[in-house]
Amino acid sequence: MVNIELTRVEGDFGFEAKDSNGHVVRMDSNPESGGKGFGARPMQLLLMGMGGCAGIDIVSILKKQRQIVEGFDMKIEGEREAGVEPSLWKTVNIVFELKGDIDIDKAKRACALSMDKYCSVAETLRKSGSNITWDVRVTTPEPAISAS
Repeated sequence: MVNIELTRVEGDFGFEAKDSNGHVVRMDSNPESGGKGFGARPMQLLLMGMGGCAGIDIVSILKKQRQIVEGFDMKIEGEREAGVEPSLWKTVNIVFELKGDIDIDKAKRACALSMDKYCSVAETLRKSGSNITWDVRVTTPEPAISAS
């Protein structure tokens, strides 16, 4: 069982959530509804959680394939339903940007395994009706040139 403690600590809508290991996440509402910029919005945290979930999967898969991941970035964009409550994520697009000695086909396969099979957050979003798309980019570092 997971245990989370949530405490209001800043203004009307500034909350801190703490897990059983003491890790803290700050949340706040948007400024239009009285938020003060204290933390991320809860719906943004859902996309962040998906990014973390997928990132862990992908790096783990690539390491097992003996791929050298020197850098890993993600760009995640989402659009929510307009004019309805609750307003769910309608579309989510992710660009996985990997750097290192990585075979592009292995990178694509690792991303597909994460997004289609292993990432529970992505599946949660999909089951709520989100259309999730993604792309992979791999940058291979230039070989070092030795000076003569």
